[in-house]
Amino acid sequence: MTLLGSSELDVDIAGIDVCRNRDLDIAAGDVVAILGANGIGKTTLLHTLAGLRAPSAGHVILDTLPLSGYAPRERARRLGVLFQDHQDPLYASVLQTVLAGRHPFLPAFRPESETDLEIAHDALRRTGMLDKRDMPVSVLSGGERKRVALASLLAQRPLVCLLDEPNTHLDLHHQISLLELVTDQVIQGGGCAVMVLHDVNLALRFCRSALLLFGDGDTLYGSTDDVIDSANLTRLYQHPMRAFTDGDSRCFVPG
Repeated sequence: MTLLGSSELDVDIAGIDVCRNRDLDIAAGDVVAILGANGIGKTTLLHTLAGLRAPSAGHVILDTLPLSGYAPRERARRLGVLFQDHQDPLYASVLQTVLAGRHPFLPAFRPESETDLEIAHDALRRTGMLDKRDMPVSVLSGGERKRVALASLLAQRPLVCLLDEPNTHLDLHHQISLLELVTDQVIQGGGCAVMVLHDVNLALRFCRSALLLFGDGDTLYGSTDDVIDSANLTRLYQHPMRAFTDGDSRCFVPG
């Protein structure tokens, strides 16, 4: 079943054609990497898929209906975003920030329930931040704030997760554990994820599909096995890329 898709989608920004006439069909269980050079429009495309900016043409489809047809609360019950940078609420604690992920499900003027608290605590435990739940977010490091933002997304439990450079500010261990949490949530919850990544090898490890943005409106979309190769990556990054294999695994390094 298609959870997130597009029909004849055109996106542009500041004179750059991000994509032209692009159809997407992202099904339950799929994890998609958006790859491209700096300034090519990856974040712009992700924001368009999230409904935060209008496309130049075409439509984004969420769970069989046009994204534009959803009220904000209904959309937030189905779709969640992990932004590249965050403006955390002033003086909010870690727990209060994570509980914000439950707000789309709360009746007006109702506090969080015990179930909401349990969900938030579980998300903090999974991201390794439970012991800091009472601390102000403002005193955390960049990497810790990223993990709190992920915990809020996990607490939201959306069918569609959109992540913009989720590995920013994270060390190698937490990069891997974050992506494992996202993919586990997708598999167990029957959802899908789309993430902007700079690391091709992480895309190969965690994503089933990839969307390559070449910067001239031309894009390439398909399984990672089909679209991620030396020729396409060399064109994508304007730098020679070499492939290495180890058994069934592949990786790419600059030439």
